[in-house]
Amino acid sequence: MTDMRAPETAETGHFASRVLAWFNEHGRHDLPWQHPATPYRVWISEVMLQQTQVTTVIPYFERFLERFPDVATLAAADLDEVLALWAGLGYYARARNLHRCARVLVAEHGGEFPDQLECVAALPGIGRSTAGAILSLSRNAPHPILDGNVKRVLARYFAIPGWPGQSAVAKQLWQLSEAVTPAEQTRDFNQAMMDLGATVCTRKPQCHRCPLQAGCQAYTNGNPEDYPGRKPKRSKPKRQTLMLLLENGNGVLLTRRPAQGIWAGLWSLPECSREQDPAEWAREALGLVITDLHRGIPLRHEFTHYSLEIYPVHARVEAANEMREGEWVWYNAETAANLGLPAPVQRLLREKETRP
Repeated sequence: MTDMRAPETAETGHFASRVLAWFNEHGRHDLPWQHPATPYRVWISEVMLQQTQVTTVIPYFERFLERFPDVATLAAADLDEVLALWAGLGYYARARNLHRCARVLVAEHGGEFPDQLECVAALPGIGRSTAGAILSLSRNAPHPILDGNVKRVLARYFAIPGWPGQSAVAKQLWQLSEAVTPAEQTRDFNQAMMDLGATVCTRKPQCHRCPLQAGCQAYTNGNPEDYPGRKPKRSKPKRQTLMLLLENGNGVLLTRRPAQGIWAGLWSLPECSREQDPAEWAREALGLVITDLHRGIPLRHEFTHYSLEIYPVHARVEAANEMREGEWVWYNAETAANLGLPAPVQRLLREKETRP
């Protein structure tokens, strides 16, 4: 990797002034979390925006804030309700960390975010860039950020090779972010950098609209789409499972997922392997007698590290042993609103309701 020295002060000042001038005319000034831009509202939006587009986040943010308007309300809530409002956004560890973080803020910080970057970054699920965003966007504190949009802008402007997930590349990009972030107007500058990456310096860059075009090394070299470097490709393994839609007069049976692993803490359909007989498995594992088994249409769900092929099996519950409270629930019109469900489970339940 090439040696990279921080840009000169004059260059960084010019960089910031062009970005700020662009932001005044073209930036996003009316996002819901900007009015008011409290640390709590900025925090919720920043966590939701990880791996998720603004247009998708806005309705989730508004519903979440309506139910949990402040840290204390979120901390006092049951995790099930938090997960239910998060359902559909994916990456559910984010919601669990929000809940944990709110409780830490109430217990250790009087329900307020600390002023020190290191203290905020140490809170559950936050880290350095999100901490910088919370403090700069809400309090105009002079902290740099490095989310995916900012990485793309900096990697192209300074022609930094390599995938940002590599520690050496990330270190270079952090040095650059620190160098170009102004000590004043940090709130506007950080929002501008995120906006620039999200609306202009996208995967298919619109260089003719970019305020940084003149100094951009990737543009000058004619290869902006080569930056940032791509994550090395690996073939994703495939996994298979049977999901059982077991019905009686109370609804469809759901089970709570373990506290660790995929969909941790969410409510899901009982699962067994494709090699097992569903009726025998239900009798041994659940204490249920099921009949009228028929298979539904398979569906695939993509995780970051593997593909899951789901084979639904519909059946009637004819007899059941005493259910263990807290581990099982019947999904019906009364319980649906309070249960956090993984996206493919939601889809299977919707398809069941619309099936003739």
